Amino acid sequence: MVMWLSWIKSNEKELLTILDNLAKKAVETSKAVVVLFSDLSNIEQGKKIHKLETEADVLTREIFTELNKTFITPLDREDMQRIASKIDDVIDFMDGIAARVYSYKITTSPPYCEQMAQELVKATKEVEYMISKLKHIKNTKDMIQHCRNTSDIEHTIDDLYREAIKELFETNDAIQIIKLKDIYETMETASDRCVDVADVIEDIVLKYT
Repeated sequence: MVMWLSWIKSNEKELLTILDNLAKKAVETSKAVVVLFSDLSNIEQGKKIHKLETEADVLTREIFTELNKTFITPLDREDMQRIASKIDDVIDFMDGIAARVYSYKITTSPPYCEQMAQELVKATKEVEYMISKLKHIKNTKDMIQHCRNTSDIEHTIDDLYREAIKELFETNDAIQIIKLKDIYETMETASDRCVDVADVIEDIVLKYT
């Protein structure tokens, strides 16, 4: 009986550790996107981002596998699934940014992209912080504040997105408009998914306190 309970406890710890590693992978990917836009001539950076996305997929599958075989979970099973899926989405969209830059043969960093990427780093760091605190939710006000911080960052990215689109449509190159609009929208969606994670965490905080 004691061994069985010990197994359950270790699995609970394993779940949160994998989730924490996934959040760290999101931060690493966002930083790689900043480097991408700082030097678009470095074609290896896109490959690095895709490698990070592949590694994140492995972690996400590990979380779902652990959830399926663990009887007692540290948080509601559905909440953990939602968090993992949304963080994975964030990384997928960042990989999508790099893929579009490569596919569209973008050689000069588009206006606002580096700024938006830097804001994405801030958003993923907020996610990483909140995930790290899920093991022991003690200061609920602190957690709620970080949820709000994520939302504020998303608003900043929205503002940058609107300015980017405004300036883009003042140009006359239809093909370039289509390409850059797609990249801008992908970056904006990545920030939306960070807010989705924050929303789930806020629900958890309110539920367990």
